[in-house]
Amino acid sequence: ATLYLPPGYDSARDGPLPTIMWAYPREFKTKEAAGQLRKSPHAFSGIGSLSPILWLTRGYAVLDGPTFPIIGEGEEEANDTYVEQLRDAAQAAVDYLVERGVTDRHRIAVGGHSYGAFMTANLLAHTDLFAAGIARSGAYNRTLTPFGFQAEERTIWEAPETYMKMSPFMNAHKITSPILLIHGEDDNNTGTFPMQSERFYAALKGQGVPCQLVVLPYESHGYEAYESIMHTLYEQDAWLERYVKNAAPKSQDGNGAAH
Repeated sequence: ATLYLPPGYDSARDGPLPTIMWAYPREFKTKEAAGQLRKSPHAFSGIGSLSPILWLTRGYAVLDGPTFPIIGEGEEEANDTYVEQLRDAAQAAVDYLVERGVTDRHRIAVGGHSYGAFMTANLLAHTDLFAAGIARSGAYNRTLTPFGFQAEERTIWEAPETYMKMSPFMNAHKITSPILLIHGEDDNNTGTFPMQSERFYAALKGQGVPCQLVVLPYESHGYEAYESIMHTLYEQDAWLERYVKNAAPKSQDGNGAAH
């Protein structure tokens, strides 16, 4: 991962910061492959139009691109322990940030796009590590992708328990932290039709979860129009300011369980 801190930040003077963790999990067959660097550590920082790095100007720390590897060695299938591996990776990342003194454990947002959105919803369902989530253009019900997804080659009929366990839609009743859903109205990516966000939003509302669905007209899986990008930035910033930077304090134990 790459940790970015606001300009001029001093941990002794400024204390722990609200933090954004933006990620995209990937599957690997060996721990050695998972441990390889995918990008040069000497590259210049690139700031895209929707980059989480923009929130440095708003006083947030940003942990960008933690790898969150999902490993299945030998005959093991990575996704059979997806939830457990994802939870452990997120816990390790949070603990590292807190131990460094740069992050307030109770003011951390998790977010991602596409498979990162799927990750976000799962982390909110299976941990209490995060104050809020931002999920863009994601898939949340794996029964709607029955012939596989990402590196999963088994069909839902071959691995029904894995499909169900990995589906945030099936675990909506476990989510309590606020989640912002954003989706392009004309998303033609086969695994992330807009129905995914629409049905997940309905499930969350039915369970009383603080949530919001933003649908961007004329946009596909990625967002292109100036109006769409600016509106996405606005919605994300409002969500972060309300539910992360100004989050009400709550007690947590070292394992991320809320009390």
